[in-house]
Amino acid sequence: MSNRRLLNVLNGQTEKVPPIWLMRQAGRYLPEYRATRAEAGGFLDLCYNPEFATEVTLQPIRRFGFDGAILFSDILVVPDALDRSVRFVQGEGPQLDPISPAEIAQLDPEKVLTGLTPVFEAVESIRGALPSETTFLGFCGAPWTVATYMIAGHGTPDQAPARLFARREPEAFKALIDVLVEASILYLIKQLKCGADAVQIFDSWAGVLDDALFMSASQDPIRRICEGVRAEIPDAKIIGFPKGAGQRLLEFVEATGVNAVGLDWTVPLDWARDELQGKTALQGNLDPTLLITGGQDLDESVDRIMEAWSDGPFIFNLGHGITPQGNIDYVHQLIDRIRSYDKS
Repeated sequence: MSNRRLLNVLNGQTEKVPPIWLMRQAGRYLPEYRATRAEAGGFLDLCYNPEFATEVTLQPIRRFGFDGAILFSDILVVPDALDRSVRFVQGEGPQLDPISPAEIAQLDPEKVLTGLTPVFEAVESIRGALPSETTFLGFCGAPWTVATYMIAGHGTPDQAPARLFARREPEAFKALIDVLVEASILYLIKQLKCGADAVQIFDSWAGVLDDALFMSASQDPIRRICEGVRAEIPDAKIIGFPKGAGQRLLEFVEATGVNAVGLDWTVPLDWARDELQGKTALQGNLDPTLLITGGQDLDESVDRIMEAWSDGPFIFNLGHGITPQGNIDYVHQLIDRIRSYDKS
């Protein structure tokens, strides 16, 4: 058995105390992150500087002793490497030039291997700096979620521009998803070869899709990524996070073969235990707002999740990323509660 407890769970084992990491654990709620980001300048400057990316990846490990570290980067470095000119505008978020069907035909997925060299250098640097017991996660955005930004040029509340594009321009949409599948395979393989122990695929906007589009735009592309990565690295450990998938999670797990599935806070605990945990490890699913409010509600919510899932393969996490309003004291409260939990 490895001394990397999170990796053990991804191998199907049950740890007496579940390993912990938090999505967006390196972020604006940490004063040390804010200081490093200010020093770096722009957000992409932070992502593309291996020294800064290493530093911010390590910050929550130093402060909290999480069992997992996740590469500090962004899902939109992939379209940036594909020459889609990603900009992060203060107060507005990411901005891209909306892609046209003709431009989709010009995309070359191989460009991620050269365009993201600084990210791969950061992966190597982080692996060398992490404690030996810390599992190191790489990641990418799922094709659907990345495509929503490439099509609209920015984030939207329900991704209507991308959903409309998928229906009005089905051939171009399929071509875009195909490019992003291939780029994601290359990107994840390179991260694993540079030192990541496992990878996560974030499909943050899976929940806005109807059944047919969920199958064709979310589930099937993620299945193809898993197969493509494992064709090169047969034992690759992959976490899938199709946020908002609801009861479609069961088919998602069976179709993709992910080693763990990330669950948002709306997923019923008993259903996930009974329907999913025998097929894959569970990851999640605390409501991130509880790290703003803390107190008894936080303790009781942690206990409910532990009671439901701790008898099987389980990674404690949030149901989505920690927000900038997250309270450091409540993160400590969360960790203490998990590591002192006694089901007996």
